[in-house]
Amino acid sequence: MSIFEPDEGTLVVIPSLSLPQDELRRITAVRSYEERLLFLLLTLKQPDMEVVYLSSTPVDGAIVDYYLNFLDDPDEGRARLQMISLDDPHTQPLSESLLRRPDVIARIRTALDGAKDAWMVPFVVSEYEERIADLLALPIYGPATSLAHLGSKSGGRMIGEEAGVPVVRGFSGLRSLTEVEHAARAMAPSNKLMVKLNNSYSGLGNAIVIKDDRPLTACHTSFSASDEDWTTFAEKIAERGAVIEEFLDDRPLYSPSALARITPGGSYDVVATHEQVLGGPNGDVYQGCTFPARPEYRAELGECAERIARVLASRGVVGLFGVDFFAIKTDAGYRALLCEINLRIGGTTHPFGAALLATGATYDPDSGTLMCGKQSKYYMATDNCTAPCLRGRTPGEVVKLIQDEGLGFDDGTRTGNVLHLLGAIPGFGKLGFTSIGNSAEEAAELHHRTLRTLCQSA
Repeated sequence: MSIFEPDEGTLVVIPSLSLPQDELRRITAVRSYEERLLFLLLTLKQPDMEVVYLSSTPVDGAIVDYYLNFLDDPDEGRARLQMISLDDPHTQPLSESLLRRPDVIARIRTALDGAKDAWMVPFVVSEYEERIADLLALPIYGPATSLAHLGSKSGGRMIGEEAGVPVVRGFSGLRSLTEVEHAARAMAPSNKLMVKLNNSYSGLGNAIVIKDDRPLTACHTSFSASDEDWTTFAEKIAERGAVIEEFLDDRPLYSPSALARITPGGSYDVVATHEQVLGGPNGDVYQGCTFPARPEYRAELGECAERIARVLASRGVVGLFGVDFFAIKTDAGYRALLCEINLRIGGTTHPFGAALLATGATYDPDSGTLMCGKQSKYYMATDNCTAPCLRGRTPGEVVKLIQDEGLGFDDGTRTGNVLHLLGAIPGFGKLGFTSIGNSAEEAAELHHRTLRTLCQSA
């Protein structure tokens, strides 16, 4: 099974972070997040695949070697890979920089000379990616910008309602602080509310308000971004729009998600469910995930995500996307409520892709697990392993440490770690990894052992 369809031809990977830059700047080593899609080098296991991978600055050769070593013949795979760097360390999105570089556009055209079934695979689709696709005459494996509103917080509520998926009580389409105030009053008797910017990333556009009789700006408010206040937040509401929802205080309360795919031909399926690991001041910033979601509501997540995928496919959406939920316990079991739709590659995409491509597993929708023959596969992933002792070390040194400690990926058992964000190690002491096991307990034990090894490696 491939993470994409078709599973042959040429992938032009443009991992540009074409998202709100004020939020991205708050993420440590954010430039290295262009490496999140390097798991796609594992698609070179398919003999008919070629990959052209763009980056703002050169990717360390040891990192490229690391991914190619998952192939049976790394040298043969390398012949079907072209890494192209803009050598541009500036902070603007990669795609924006690429449009100013006709020389690099020409290199990509040369790389595509004679290629058939070539596709652009972006991290997210913006006007920049669409202009590049026009210049290269490439179809995009992702939703058109004309459909981007369907992945906003307001658009997600609309799609959920159309799909018949329960949504959290609230209001959408709010364009000013005054409209948010009116909606907050209409939410009575609920006094704990969540205001979310329409287009935000990793939970950083959220605010939790304890409502009383005063204006919102005077109420106790906790912003997910530490440097946010009502002045800056109100400006963003006017610019992007917002939703307001009841803050769920149910216990137990879980935050699962589903990953779905819509192919260029319009077919759709759910390819994974996860439990999200959240952190930050409000407990709503993505930190990692475990696969699969809990069995108590795994099937319901899949059914809800499939209904949403059906509606999105009917609107012409293409590509991988994530659907976040809340799962709350009721007398009749668990109930899933839609939280938001992310029409882009997200935090759970690369752990799933890495596990799928490294193990050669297939997703079984009946059980909701990855299967290698009769063996189920489980994993736990993090984006945020940070340790002072790692700062200044090279990616190659950390790869060797993991291998020497017996924590690397084992082709025989198809278990072990797949590393990512390796380029963030020298400057920030940060990386991510996906720990794959034959049981949830084995994956968790491997994950915690790897954390201990990395954080005590001085």
